[in-house]
Amino acid sequence: MALTITIQHERFPLAQVFRISRGAKIAADVIHVSVSDGMHTGYGESVPYGRYGESIESVTAQLEQVRASIISLEDHAALPELLPAGSARNALDCALWDLTAKVTGKPVSELLDLPVTPHCFTAQTISVDTVENMQASARKLKGAPIIKVKLDPDAVVDKIRAIHEVTPESRLIVDANEGWTIEDLKAVAEQLKACNVVLIEQPVPAANDEVLEHYECPIPLCADESCHTSAGLDVLRKRYQSINIKLDKTGGLTEAAALYKAARAMDFSVMVGCMVGTSLAMAPAYLLCDGADFVDLDGPILIAQDRENGFCFDNGKMWQPDTFLWGMAN
Repeated sequence: MALTITIQHERFPLAQVFRISRGAKIAADVIHVSVSDGMHTGYGESVPYGRYGESIESVTAQLEQVRASIISLEDHAALPELLPAGSARNALDCALWDLTAKVTGKPVSELLDLPVTPHCFTAQTISVDTVENMQASARKLKGAPIIKVKLDPDAVVDKIRAIHEVTPESRLIVDANEGWTIEDLKAVAEQLKACNVVLIEQPVPAANDEVLEHYECPIPLCADESCHTSAGLDVLRKRYQSINIKLDKTGGLTEAAALYKAARAMDFSVMVGCMVGTSLAMAPAYLLCDGADFVDLDGPILIAQDRENGFCFDNGKMWQPDTFLWGMAN
């Protein structure tokens, strides 16, 4: 029987406004894909991202265009020829892996020969706000193993010092989301290091991150918007020490696993990250977390109501419940 593919736009209100250097959002708008063979159904979720020229409408159109080309599970291997790396391919790739697990009776971790992740510790995110509000958010996370702090160029050191003051044992990741200049970075790096900042993510725009080749930052730099697939790693070696793997950039778990392997071979440290989505979007990425240096899969925490049978969280500790929504054999 030919596969049946269903494409839906779903919206999940956030628990509170989420701000980064580029703007704010109040809901997660996602694409939900289901693929059925008549007996089993696999599911995938992706988050179209305007920064990469994507929208709910454009991603839906991409998926509609390739729907007729996915007739059987054997067509899974053809996805890179049918769709570019991005959120459309991600949703379909993950749905096909979920369906394969149910058809074969083997979990996706076994199908891809990936180690099982019993649990991990995800960063918890503090979004851009005033010094006082960001410190108040940090106080609620006191003692968390790792905290990600979204920052625009305004009052960077004051905000980090305020956060470090209330949770001094937490390791901090600073995420500028391309919002700084190289001068901004140079001005704050040493002071951030003194506040237990262990990683700075995408400090400058991807379009001109060549400026990083001429600067030895005292804190490791992580490529996010600059890193999509394994094809771009050679250039990044001169600019970054770490990469952020997000399935909405790689085009799904298949390429994400390849990127992980290639990055390790080139001595990058690895963060496994996410857009703001539900546990269904986090589940495939979680398979890469066992050996990751940093995990940033707190999307479900930011949503007012996650999907059923999603991840469990406890002050940054993250694990799958016994009954889980993706990637498991029936």
